[in-house]
Amino acid sequence: MIDSMIPIYKPIIAETAKQYVNECLESSWISSKGKYVKMFEDRFSLKTDIKYATSCCNGTSALHLSLAALGIGEGDEVIVPTFTYIASVNAIRYTGATPVFVDCLKDTWQIDPDDVKKKITSKTKAIMVVHLYGHPADMSEIQYMAHNRKRPLFIIEDCAEAFGSKYLNKHVGQFGDIAAYSFFGNKTITTGEGGMVVTNNESLHNRVEKLKGQGLAKGRQYWHDVLGYNYRMTNIQAAIGCSQLEISDTVLKTKRSIAQQYIGHFENSPISWHREAPNVQHSYWMFSVTMDINEEQRNKMMEILLKDKKIETRPLFYPIHTMPMYSHKYESHCVSEVLHRTGFNIPSFPELKFEQIEYIADSIKEIYNEIHR
Repeated sequence: MIDSMIPIYKPIIAETAKQYVNECLESSWISSKGKYVKMFEDRFSLKTDIKYATSCCNGTSALHLSLAALGIGEGDEVIVPTFTYIASVNAIRYTGATPVFVDCLKDTWQIDPDDVKKKITSKTKAIMVVHLYGHPADMSEIQYMAHNRKRPLFIIEDCAEAFGSKYLNKHVGQFGDIAAYSFFGNKTITTGEGGMVVTNNESLHNRVEKLKGQGLAKGRQYWHDVLGYNYRMTNIQAAIGCSQLEISDTVLKTKRSIAQQYIGHFENSPISWHREAPNVQHSYWMFSVTMDINEEQRNKMMEILLKDKKIETRPLFYPIHTMPMYSHKYESHCVSEVLHRTGFNIPSFPELKFEQIEYIADSIKEIYNEIHR
């Protein structure tokens, strides 16, 4: 038994964060101007090997900017996995476009290319790929499907949960036309709130820059020639982001080590986990487990883990097609629905100790066995 709660996640803050933030405060550059904004963008671009990076206030705004920069709007359809966080789909609706839901693959939990093929219509403008929980999707299949057409489709990568994830040894975000990252407090690197839009297309980059800053025209003060948004990142957020990039390799290595320890504890047990496919590098933003239980049993397990074992967990995402504002017609996406009912995320923050990992794994196996007696 442990004395204090083990949270589902807590950020690790670099020692240089306080120094950089204090520099912002002392210089009075605390809003969206200041040296750290450009520094963070440049360093993030270098880190992910993508030409252009534009910071913004959060991951949802990064998705919205990505869609808006591509000109997606009323009358367009965007194919998106139903097994994702709500922001992926909400951003599509912000533009006036229609989200078209597809299921995920049973082995990787990522977007199902075969289901995508079935859902493409004359109105389809883009495919939004979500690298869920840090595992990359099969981008070769998606690229082939999107590009080998008389009218090619745009690819948007939702990398909110996938900093450090790689497909064919390349960072995610390089495979689509444009991509969005999130730096919320529970992400692998964090700025508290924050996001980044990345692309290798200079024109798209320029459009994102303009849209995030109220549509301000270049060379003419207070003249706005397009409808824009106030989606800018502050210098303080960017300062924290710079410090986070300095420790990011260590954080990623530690999270991978935690995942391997969990896997060692769950091997040869009824507990399964989000497995890494060949030719990818799973960044294990969250470590997720599934088992042969129903939703009521899953909820009971999570309740016991919290109350009796002081272990915080959280359920896998609800499929978006089941939510009231997106359930206008009957849809069935069996893999996504089963994953939600039978799985949950467990603590995987970088400062997690070996003995805590062992305690969590043993507690899960113990409670599962009690439920199945």
